Amino acid sequence: MKVLYFDCASGISGNMTLGALLELTGDEGYLLNELNKLHVDGYHIYISKTKKNGITGTYVDVHLEHDHHHEHHHHHEHRNLYDVNHIIDSSDIDEEVKNLAKRIFLRVAKAESKVHNEPLENVHFHEVGAIDSIVDIVGTAILINKIKPDKIYSSIVNDGYGFIECAHGTISVPVPATCEIFADSDAKTRQIDIDTELVTPTGAAIISELACSYGTQPTMNIQKIGWGCGSKDLKIPNVLKVMLGETNNTHKTITVLETNIDDCTGEILGYTSELLFANKALDVFFTPIYMKKNRPAYRLTVSCKNEDVDTIKDIIFNETTTIGIRMRQEQRFVLKREIIEKETEFGKIHFKRIYFNDEIHDYPEYEDLKAIASKENIPLKEIQEKVK
Repeated sequence: MKVLYFDCASGISGNMTLGALLELTGDEGYLLNELNKLHVDGYHIYISKTKKNGITGTYVDVHLEHDHHHEHHHHHEHRNLYDVNHIIDSSDIDEEVKNLAKRIFLRVAKAESKVHNEPLENVHFHEVGAIDSIVDIVGTAILINKIKPDKIYSSIVNDGYGFIECAHGTISVPVPATCEIFADSDAKTRQIDIDTELVTPTGAAIISELACSYGTQPTMNIQKIGWGCGSKDLKIPNVLKVMLGETNNTHKTITVLETNIDDCTGEILGYTSELLFANKALDVFFTPIYMKKNRPAYRLTVSCKNEDVDTIKDIIFNETTTIGIRMRQEQRFVLKREIIEKETEFGKIHFKRIYFNDEIHDYPEYEDLKAIASKENIPLKEIQEKVK
């Protein structure tokens, strides 16, 4: 499985992201060519190699062209979300790139709307509507779509502290828009001992949209590293490191939730089981157990994907009498499978097709066989035999 790991030790910004991803794709021409499809002018992109505390990386500078004729015009050019979406939609870039870019912009717009207490459609991106943010965000979407990773992971995102100057005067770090973007995402963040802003709202929106989890680097075989440089010189290297590599995907991590229940009726437990299956549980089963005072009871075990844990947990608490649930992560091996349809003497039947090494096994779907058995009044085992 192809993965990207963003190491945001020194925060993240739009141009740092572009620099790092450009080193991974190694193709400036492709980026510039795709960005031309936006039909936005008034800017120039300078891409250069630069050093931060001895580390060489790529610095991307989106430079706004101010000639006297345009000076006044650009200075007052405030775009809102509608304008930005219109630019993206009416361009000739890939559909996937458009959607990703619009999702990143929406995160910024929602945060700005909250900070300034204005409805979404009124929000003017001062710092964001500016051309450089359009270039940063759409450029990032273009390069991510070129790399096409299966998963994107991130480190915990570091920001600094202190105060910075902005259009509204002096504000504290992390800046309000960045705070609100992170508050509306699953990102994990912290402050480190650097007296300035490390995470821009654009950077916050990019990593919040891209990353599926935050923590130390997963076990992966690293094939290439991109280093993107920020504009500031700090006491730590101001670089965003993005690693491209492979993870071994033969086993997947799932979550197993378990609870012991001795005061719940069979009807309620049966209903809970149906509800869990209907809400993405991978497996649900009961084990008869004996609890304290030799009470006969049941252990409920549910396995699910990591992202569905909250849903599953809430159903168990809502529907049963339990007051505590244990949780653990487990690995599982999964064979490749698909549902196919085959013509049989009883008509069309769905089969589960399983691939293992070079073998293919087809197993008829129980519900289809059950329907035939009751319709034709033939024992289920006979139908199974014939269909095999």
